[in-house]
This record gives sequence, C-alpha cells and structure tokens, in this order.
Amino acid sequence: MFDNILVPTDGSDCAQAAVGYAEDLATRYEARVHTLSVADSRTLENVPQHDQIKNERVDLVARAHNELSESGIPVEQAVRTDIPHKAILTYTSEQDIDLIVMGTHGRTGVERYLLGSVTEKVVRLSNVPVLTVKAKDDGEITYPYTDILVPTDGSEGAEAAIGPAVDIASTYDARIHALSVIDTMAMGTDVGSGAILDALEESAQSAVETIEEQATQASVSAVETAIEHGNPYRGIRSYVEELDIDLVVMGTHGRSGIERYLLGSVAEKTVRTSPVPVMTVRQPE
Repeated sequence: MFDNILVPTDGSDCAQAAVGYAEDLATRYEARVHTLSVADSRTLENVPQHDQIKNERVDLVARAHNELSESGIPVEQAVRTDIPHKAILTYTSEQDIDLIVMGTHGRTGVERYLLGSVTEKVVRLSNVPVLTVKAKDDGEITYPYTDILVPTDGSEGAEAAIGPAVDIASTYDARIHALSVIDTMAMGTDVGSGAILDALEESAQSAVETIEEQATQASVSAVETAIEHGNPYRGIRSYVEELDIDLVVMGTHGRSGIERYLLGSVAEKTVRTSPVPVMTVRQPE
C-alpha cells in the first residue's frame, strides 16, 4: 500500500520523530522515503539571510537522508521554496507519494514556518493518508504497532480509513479496535427517548461491524468492537489511553447534519490532542 513515503522536515523535534516512524514503515513496506524541506517564500521576502535559510534546508534533508540511508532504505531528498503546505501537496502529487509522515508542531519564530498550522492544512487537503506524530519528549514511541484504533460514525468519510488501517494491521500483525462514539451531548435532551437512542446505537453497531467484517476478510489476527456515549474526540482519547492503543487511523470527514457529529472537527481535535500518532485518511472526491 505504501511504496513512496514523504517526510517534510523543519528540523524540529516533532519532524525528527517523524523520520523514525517513516523509517519503520518503509522497512515494513520496502518503501522509498522522500525527505523534503520547504523554505517559506513569504518569509524569504522579508529577511536578508535567505541564502542561509536555504542552506539550512539543504542540511536538514541531508541529515534525514543520512539517517535513513544507514538503515538501507532508498531515499530521495528535495528542497523547495514556496508556501509550505502547498509545496508538500505539490510534491506529493508530482512524486506519486502514498503516505505523508509529519510532526504535529514545528519550530516557531520569524525565520521558521509553524509546522503545526502547516500540518493541519495538509491533513485537511491531502489526497493521501497523513500520519502525524509528536516529539519523543511528548510520548513514547509506539511502533511496532500492536493495537490500532479505527473510530467511525458509519459515513463514507470514516470508512475511507478502513482500508489503510486493515493493511497496516495485517503488515504488523496488530489487533484492530473499531470504535463508534455516540455524541449524546450534541443531540440534545431528546436523545434520551428510546427510539432516537436505539436508532443511533443501531447505526453505531452497523459501523463497527463494517470494520470488523473487512478486517476479518483480510485475516487480521484480532478485532474488537466498542460503542461509547459522550464527546467523540474525548471518547477516542480515553479509549486510546485505557486500551494502550499505538495508532489511530480515521477519516477526515464524517456525517454532517443534526443526527451526526462532524468527524472532520473530531479528526482535527484528535490530531492535536492524541497521545499517540494519528493517521488521517481523506475520502477521494
């Protein structure tokens, strides 16, 4: 599934952690890794040391290149001058990238773009899965993966994440956890009525069973399903912490309308707050 993996880097601790996650995936999938650093064209217009910044970018990709090459992984390196998220998405398209691995936060200051905002834009706009990771200081390394969580609301957007999640579970011989959180708070007081709650629970049950069926067909070694009630992204985080989840794989957009929470906002909150890496998958248009 993953033949070409892109790691954007700005030299931050988060970006450095992303190199390690990309290395592990590349080893498992026998993939090529592309390291990319972007000099923000908006910043270069206003500072005299633009040559120095470009040279720093070259050094950053070379450092990542050397680290990956030592593990025997084929590596490409590139430096671009552009608006960072646009450069990342353009490179992804041009080089047939299958997966982007990047940190949730980057360096701050006038000479550095803030990778956090870049990451959020890439997560929202990327047509390929995006694995977001935090710095090593913010949590333990969670690969190799043994427990993978797939949150779902039953929408096509949520179901887009099932394929990648099942593939990774098969590759790592990991357990899949299918979770649907019924957002009772967003439904108002009427959710207490039996008919509405029954309908929501029936829909949630169908959603987790869809994941279970696909995982079983792919011979995933173990599958667990769960239905919870409450705030969706908090429910996801609690499940992650209580069940020692190593990786969350979820769609970027879900159902909209009064009967469903919008999984898009849940995905963004999960990326920002999850103690473990999150792979977001956008449904093809």
